[in-house]
Amino acid sequence: MRPIILILGPTAGGKTALAIDLANSLPGGGECICADSMQIYKRMDIGTAKPTTEEQNAAPHHLFDLIEPSEQGFTVDSWLTLANKTIDEIRSRGKWPIVVGGTNLYVQSLLFGMFDAPSANPQRRAELEKKTNDELLGILQALDPVATTRIHINDRRRTIRAIEVCELTGKPISEQQSQWNGQSPRDDARIIGLDWAVGKINRRINKRVKVMMDAGLFEEVQSLQHELCPQATEALGYKQILEHLRGECDLEHAVERIKILTRRYAKAQRTWLKRFKVLPRTHFIEISEKQPQVIAKEALTHAFSGSFSDIDA
Repeated sequence: MRPIILILGPTAGGKTALAIDLANSLPGGGECICADSMQIYKRMDIGTAKPTTEEQNAAPHHLFDLIEPSEQGFTVDSWLTLANKTIDEIRSRGKWPIVVGGTNLYVQSLLFGMFDAPSANPQRRAELEKKTNDELLGILQALDPVATTRIHINDRRRTIRAIEVCELTGKPISEQQSQWNGQSPRDDARIIGLDWAVGKINRRINKRVKVMMDAGLFEEVQSLQHELCPQATEALGYKQILEHLRGECDLEHAVERIKILTRRYAKAQRTWLKRFKVLPRTHFIEISEKQPQVIAKEALTHAFSGSFSDIDA
């Protein structure tokens, strides 16, 4: 059975490029699985850094463009069910499933499974829905600071859910999720992490935002502004441009906010990723400005001693 190869790293860190190189380097070939809660939406392409047509032609990609941006109700469990089904299908073809992370909760559920959580209190849920993102973040920070490093900075739904679980059970959600209770991850997964120096990843983020704007991010958001469900409107880039379209700020300010908040998100990701360094079957690679092919070779050589014979049953 081909093991899952899970690629982790900060946003704008080159995960997609590495996944494609690995897909074309592994014996028998690999196929990529997107683990991003915003790439599931159709037509939200530029701002979510969805695999381009060229990238899709370079290696098969799965689990993006799953629902319309107006649709709600797609959960972590929805993604996990599809991910496990896709992994089985890729293995049945004799290929390697390569999961590109991604959304923290997607990655955690894949490695450690879901956990049973209490039902929401409708009255409290309504109260929380009225609060701003900053207010919600402040509440969660007081209840469960660890959870704030795992949940996307604009992910209102999961922030509210984390607050609810803490309040209903009296315990932080981060302690209740089995993945951080000293349990080992699933033994059919091999993790490759990408380590970036802060200054270098921040420069890449700033450049990526400029490239996205040049590629038509403003026009993309403008065309979708009346179709986005509450969850989709919280996507980094989309939320800030929507604020501009509502007359709340000028475009230059919106773009600068995208850069600042994306850098802040990358910082939270780096904190979250530190937890993986102690897990078995994990290897982190220090990245500078190496070409993707060089990084892929390092991943093959160092993470798996240059041979997959020991894990390819």
